[in-house]
Amino acid sequence: MTIARFKDLCVDVSSPSEMAAFWGRVIGLTAPADNPNVLVGDAPEKTIWMCKVPEAKSVKNRVHLDIITGAIQNLERDGAKVLTPETEEQPWTVMTDPEGGEFCGFVRDTVPAYRLMELIVDSAEPEKQARWWADVVGGDFMSRPGTPYFWLENVPGLPFRYWVFVPVPEPKTVKNRVHWDVTAPALQPVLDAGATLLRPKDDEIGWHVCADPEGNEFCVFLPPPKEEAS
Repeated sequence: MTIARFKDLCVDVSSPSEMAAFWGRVIGLTAPADNPNVLVGDAPEKTIWMCKVPEAKSVKNRVHLDIITGAIQNLERDGAKVLTPETEEQPWTVMTDPEGGEFCGFVRDTVPAYRLMELIVDSAEPEKQARWWADVVGGDFMSRPGTPYFWLENVPGLPFRYWVFVPVPEPKTVKNRVHWDVTAPALQPVLDAGATLLRPKDDEIGWHVCADPEGNEFCVFLPPPKEEAS
């Protein structure tokens, strides 16, 4: 029995409409005419919000997206830059978006219309992180002998195949520029599981801002209160 469900993704940016246009081209999503700052697809969970923030990117993203592409040159034409080319030991290309946010490009022979492959989360203790999120949102906890990373598959509502937690030596120092939202019937079970409440719902925001055990921010959306019978 899970206590929350994946809802959507959010990306902190300086220029929302420009970044929405970039990620729309890269992932295969579109921005509605009446709101150029959000991307939508054929399922609500594919929504990606571009959230304008005053602070610029200052450290390597601890959360990033992995993208399927037919050629790295396609991503460069869309506005990305190569940071670290693919090698035999590293079968992907590390790239940056127009605001310097890291993501990885994976070249495949078959490229789907929706090209978001997985979500990667840097972690001090990736196994604990993967197990914690599996308990919260469900899915299958996965590992491979001899590898230091862990991942989730078959997460209800997850609009990409893998949610991966990888080990890194450096600690988290600033707010993540990529985060995810969840829906939940109630907030308390999420907190009881080990989340920290950073900011409760108030007159300015209609959701609760929380952090997982390693400090990764996520937002919890609760159902609207039921109207009392007259």
